[in-house]
Amino acid sequence: MTNSGVPFDPVTLWTVIIGMAVGSFALRFIFIGLVGSRAMPPWLLRHLRYTAVAMLPALVTPLVIWPSATGGHPDAPRLAAAAVTLAIGLWTKNVIAAIAGGAATLYLLLWLLG
Repeated sequence: MTNSGVPFDPVTLWTVIIGMAVGSFALRFIFIGLVGSRAMPPWLLRHLRYTAVAMLPALVTPLVIWPSATGGHPDAPRLAAAAVTLAIGLWTKNVIAAIAGGAATLYLLLWLLG
């Protein structure tokens, strides 16, 4: 059901599901099926090394800047937790330590500030 109370048209629903499945398969096939057996140029491999490192900040940044818990307004606990995470990560070069330190900071400040 949609928000207006009208059920989805089954043809539209299945068209979207099949389209998403084909698109998802096509994206994976391009990299695994077509490019997977070929050697990639060194410049591309150099850039691909940073993809995994960029994923976590890309997922977390909107939650720090526009947190839904505060109605989209930045607040001190989340900004402080992000700063502590960054500082621990730069200091120790340890991802797990940075995540644990940031999480501890966030929960401690949320508990202290209510």
